[in-house]
Amino acid sequence: MAPRVQLEKAAWRWVESVRPEDIQREHIEIAYRICVPACKRGACRRNCKGNPNCLVGIGEHAWLGEIDENTFHNIDDPNSERRDKNTFVGLTNLGATCYVNTFLQVWFHNLELRRTLYLCQNARAEEHNMDSGVQALRDQPRSICEHLQYLFALLQNSNRRYIDPSGLVKALGLDTGQQQDAQEFSKLFLSLLEDTLSKQKNPNLHNVIQQQFCGQMSYVTVCNQCGRASPLPSRFYELELNIQGHKNLTECVTEFLKEEKLDGDNRYFCESCQSKQNAARRIKLHSLPRVLNLQLMRFVFDRQTGHKKKLNTFISFPEQLDMGPFLEEKGIKCVYELSAVLIHRGVSAYSGHYIAHVRDARTSDWYKFNDEEIEKMEGKKLQLGIEEDIAETVKSQTRKPKCSKGYHCSRNAYMLVYKCQREEDTDPMETNVEVPGFLGRLVDRDNRKFEEWCLEMADMRKQSVDKGKAKHEEVKELYELLPAEDGQEYEFVPLEWLKKWLDDSTVTKEIDNGNFLCSHGKLHPDKVGEAKRISVKAAELLFDKYGGGPRLDGKSSTLCEECVGQRCRVLRLKNQLAEDYKEVTNLVKCPPKSDEGYWAGKTSLRSWRQLALEQLEEDEEETKHSNGKTNGEGPEITNLDGDEEEMKTFNEDILCRHGGLSILESERRLVTEEVWSKLRVYFPKAPQFTQLQEPCQQCLRLEREGKENEALNRMMASEQKSSLLNLFQEKNRPTLTKWPQETDILYIVPLFFVDEWRRFIRRPTKTTPVSSVGNSLLLCPHRGFMFTFDSMLKGDAQHIALLWPDEWEVISRHFLVDQPISICRISGATPNGSSVEYTTQPELCRDCREGFIFQQQRDMREYAQATVYVRKVIDDKRLKDAAPEMNVSGSEAEDEREEPVAKVDGERDPDFSQIMHAFSVAPFDQNLSIDGRCLTDDSATLGSLGVIPESVICLKVRTLPILDLCMPEEGFKGKDIF
Repeated sequence: MAPRVQLEKAAWRWVESVRPEDIQREHIEIAYRICVPACKRGACRRNCKGNPNCLVGIGEHAWLGEIDENTFHNIDDPNSERRDKNTFVGLTNLGATCYVNTFLQVWFHNLELRRTLYLCQNARAEEHNMDSGVQALRDQPRSICEHLQYLFALLQNSNRRYIDPSGLVKALGLDTGQQQDAQEFSKLFLSLLEDTLSKQKNPNLHNVIQQQFCGQMSYVTVCNQCGRASPLPSRFYELELNIQGHKNLTECVTEFLKEEKLDGDNRYFCESCQSKQNAARRIKLHSLPRVLNLQLMRFVFDRQTGHKKKLNTFISFPEQLDMGPFLEEKGIKCVYELSAVLIHRGVSAYSGHYIAHVRDARTSDWYKFNDEEIEKMEGKKLQLGIEEDIAETVKSQTRKPKCSKGYHCSRNAYMLVYKCQREEDTDPMETNVEVPGFLGRLVDRDNRKFEEWCLEMADMRKQSVDKGKAKHEEVKELYELLPAEDGQEYEFVPLEWLKKWLDDSTVTKEIDNGNFLCSHGKLHPDKVGEAKRISVKAAELLFDKYGGGPRLDGKSSTLCEECVGQRCRVLRLKNQLAEDYKEVTNLVKCPPKSDEGYWAGKTSLRSWRQLALEQLEEDEEETKHSNGKTNGEGPEITNLDGDEEEMKTFNEDILCRHGGLSILESERRLVTEEVWSKLRVYFPKAPQFTQLQEPCQQCLRLEREGKENEALNRMMASEQKSSLLNLFQEKNRPTLTKWPQETDILYIVPLFFVDEWRRFIRRPTKTTPVSSVGNSLLLCPHRGFMFTFDSMLKGDAQHIALLWPDEWEVISRHFLVDQPISICRISGATPNGSSVEYTTQPELCRDCREGFIFQQQRDMREYAQATVYVRKVIDDKRLKDAAPEMNVSGSEAEDEREEPVAKVDGERDPDFSQIMHAFSVAPFDQNLSIDGRCLTDDSATLGSLGVIPESVICLKVRTLPILDLCMPEEGFKGKDIF
């Protein structure tokens, strides 16, 4: 099939030989492309939008031939959510809870902890003599311990492939959208569990957490002077090991137990010596728990940036760990076996993903727990290779060291869990954990719900398949009826509707032909490419089932003869325009005969071809679709801005604002009647003026009046300039700083009045005369003066102009003055000599003046956008030197500074991190002051601290003890001030 552009040309080729008044039915059908041959399947790669008879490539291929049942639904197989035999259950990630899921899987695989948790008392579970539904409702978990019991029971016996831990997460009060510190969560949760078990009635449960996870150690300090040893016993639930600078786990533990020297400022106060002495301190391990948690300190505080960072150091650790050499009591056998490795993927301490590798206590197989996904490792060995390839740092990748047999290496492991080897661990009874009856009932009920859901999903899949098969037969049968045979009746339906009807993924709505209507309520010729011509039989079936309208059949009520005729006229004129342009250009050169010419605008004549083309385009646009409105009810276009538009109509340039002939003869010329008749074909609505037409009388009268007004203005300006020459030329002006001796009174007017008056004097014919003096601008609502003599000396004089008494006399004579304002000098004698006072008339309004000053000061302290400077000083001397510069302007502060100055924009609410980046000083090392006052109140505002725009804040770097560097939150909270 020919391209759309060729089909468009072919549809209107007949206009070259047919006039609008000679259009027949056959011409209309050609314009609507009724007779264009229909396309056959396989002949078109895609649908021909310019051919209303092309019905291929609209989505029918999905319904012809054999169809896969899976295309009729988007429901996954519910059995894919079912737990496979001899597999573990995963946990849903609720947003940022992967760190919680890893610990829950590790604790679940601690069989002794799980068994103990099942033994915890549940008062509601002890009531059995009641209805099963009521019993199930009472069994619902409420406390944190009960939620954990239920979660472990589901992990053990659920039929689901993964379960939702939201009940426990909600009970813990965790924010699912924010990733918390995983190590901190582990400590707090074990502490909470220990407190819960200590309150159980069964005394055997009180110390389970201590027996499982708690070890004993002591901090022993030995005085170098007297040799006295001071032990400080302590319990631990995990050992926090520094990994920076170490390659293997043994080095980390050795450093943890290494002796520390206490000297200098860090000396130890010895009770025996009763003074500070040099001493040595070390940690002694006395006993270790059954489950040894080793925290690898991968997240450390970076003092330069003020944030935590992650260490991607490779650490080697063994499958079997002998802790005997590290115990204080030698000769004790203490061998641990690796049971879990917790991994943090990612390079940042504030983001990333947590997973856990856990060894099954029953089979010794290793599994990777990644939220919902669980993967069994091949063989019985821990495999960390893929974890080390994810989210590695760029440019700083270190080669993975070779690991000896029985060892593993990781750059992402942040916690190692070792379990002490005991003979009873191999007892089958020890690896069998029974779920209590009350928990079993809850799990069974959840499994029943899951099975019901599986059946429901399977039924929904079947219904979707049955529905799809039914539509398949319907579409297949109806599609064969769509083509309209030659000579038979037909209708038009939207192409997009047909596509959606054939697309089973969308809901089939009613047929809407409203967008295809022209202004006459019929099918627009330009819209026929977006519609398809179908048989009446098919149209009846479609409209009966889906409804809609209006119906567009092939009768005269549907095909618009008016639009076709208008398009014919426009196309013919477009073709004729070039020839007529040449002829008019030659005819314009001949002057018209006496009293037979027509006035034409010179600008219109120069651009009439372009105007004609635009007019033809506009005529063509009038017949197009107008938002569903018919009979010319389209939206009215108005000039909302009120600006003068460009010329769009021929002869518009010789129209005056009253709609008559312009009085400017230089903008128009006479053309012959022959020229005008040709132009009228293209511009039938253009204004027409014969040679005998008189210009607009209103414009003539206004022109005369305008000339008279200009003469009056020039005369007025000349008179005012001669009488106030010094004021106009700004010569011999009185000032307050040097009060003229020849007068005791001066008059005040707004400077705005003087500027406007000078503008009129310079251009009297282009500017409106000044008629009044608005002195009320300088008065308060009580009609009192707003300025004092001193305030005018300091800056308020920029709003006023001073006049001599004789100038004021002229001003009063020529202008309307609403309120005279004067300032008077009063001289007097006192015992100490002469004195001078200044008074104003009207007098100063003190209340309004005080309010004005208060508002000025408030504006200085409460500002939304201003510049504040921060200067780094080296010592107290520089601090003192900086103090006098506190009140200088911004430019002066920048010109005079000797140290670097950071410019802070107040509108963006900057905090001290901006200062940190500008001077490389962490927030807790910043000591800030202004005018010698330290800025320490973190709840104050800039204004209350006296920090006004253009102020300079002094920054002095303070040195903190090494211990303080670990607690930046106790430093100065600068962001609360800025």
